[in-house]
Amino acid sequence: MGRSTIAGIAATFGATALAAAIGSAASISAAEFYGQLAKPAWAPPAWVFGPVWTALYIMMAAAAWLIWRSGQNVRVPMALFLGQLALNALWSWAFFRWHSGPVSMLTIVALWAGIVTTMILFWRIHRPAGALLLLYLAWVSFASMLNAAIWRLNPNLL
Repeated sequence: MGRSTIAGIAATFGATALAAAIGSAASISAAEFYGQLAKPAWAPPAWVFGPVWTALYIMMAAAAWLIWRSGQNVRVPMALFLGQLALNALWSWAFFRWHSGPVSMLTIVALWAGIVTTMILFWRIHRPAGALLLLYLAWVSFASMLNAAIWRLNPNLL
């Protein structure tokens, strides 16, 4: 592996791990808070989120690395990738730490739009990189519906 390859892996996986860590810091008592919320029947148990997010973060970082190493001008796609990572981390703070239904809902809608835009730009540069974001988009789509349902069911907690 060349120096550029190592730098790319470190940058893409490092940025993704940092976003995950920032989000996790807000989620320290997430299982407890999630447990006390009224949820729709289709809501997954709390233990599902950790493994799902771990797999998604790995796929996101891999997609970003494929774009990084494409040899094309990737400033805009990578800036969008970093922006959606920031929104991803912010959502955890809005929902689990600040207990804000409105802020968490606005954040997840912005995150969804950021993922779609990033995925389109990644797809144009490297189709497998764009495809690696499909499950992430699907999960955030599901999480958006769950966020809205939980907010509606818990107006005094969110």
